Amino acid sequence: MVSLSQTIPAMPVQDAAAAADFYRHRLGFEVLHHDGGFAVLGRDEAVVHLWQASDESWRERESLERPVRSGAESFLAGTASCRIAVEGVDELYGELREREVLHPVSQDGPSDTDFGTREFATVDLDGNLITFFVWRAR
Repeated sequence: MVSLSQTIPAMPVQDAAAAADFYRHRLGFEVLHHDGGFAVLGRDEAVVHLWQASDESWRERESLERPVRSGAESFLAGTASCRIAVEGVDELYGELREREVLHPVSQDGPSDTDFGTREFATVDLDGNLITFFVWRAR
């Protein structure tokens, strides 16, 4: 029998050290590992990987027909999103509101969705979207 469990988002960032510092000081994560362009952060049971997308060589391509190749091009930083299930979404909202990291759509507080969650959104230094949510009673 197959059973899936935890997922771990990998978020592309311009500077892994700066991003890890942001996640630690502003979002309350602990740095579990940091090695150059890669970091692993955790808060309670949630784990996030940060990988440095800082390759600028794509800017010097000779032809538009040549594909981008490295997979770590700088334009990837800030293009990801993830959703993290939490207990106490309203309390976490209050904590992160004080740290001024809320996405503009969440300035008025967590919202109830049509698909059964109560949630709010934040953005990291690069613009990656992080949504914290709780499933409401169905």
